[in-house]
Amino acid sequence: MSGGTRLRPPRNWLDQRVQGWWRAQLGVLTAIVVVPLLILGLLIAPARPWFLVPAAVVVVLGLLAVVLLPPWWFRIHRWEVTDQAVYTRGGVLWQVWRVAPMSRIQTVDTARGPLQRAFGLSTVTVTTASSAGAVKIEGLDHEQAADLAEELTRITHDTPGDAT
Repeated sequence: MSGGTRLRPPRNWLDQRVQGWWRAQLGVLTAIVVVPLLILGLLIAPARPWFLVPAAVVVVLGLLAVVLLPPWWFRIHRWEVTDQAVYTRGGVLWQVWRVAPMSRIQTVDTARGPLQRAFGLSTVTVTTASSAGAVKIEGLDHEQAADLAEELTRITHDTPGDAT
């Protein structure tokens, strides 16, 4: 970038409840894998009890993921909206920084799946005129997400550009 300007981390954290939402997703994913393994293991276990070992391994790995991953993800994921752009930072092993200029925004959507509703959270999706795809801010308080969608709609309406 010119003049020594550096991309700074976005200022806003996700809502703390996002960690519970992530834990619930990991728990459901673990259960989807463990239940069939348990059923198969129990059907075969009388003759070969070691068939239950894969289910036990998945349970242990799932529990480790539920405990360790959400706090790590929470420290990484950030977002910010200015009059010029939407900024996000995320990723797990590879950090991904996204900047969506207001002039490139085409649509702003909010979504709430069943687990998100249970935690009072929403996702804001900002679709841009970019081949990189939409910018998503997951794990926002539902009211904050609605306010953000309204603010982005207002800002993009008032911003001259090529995506309108």
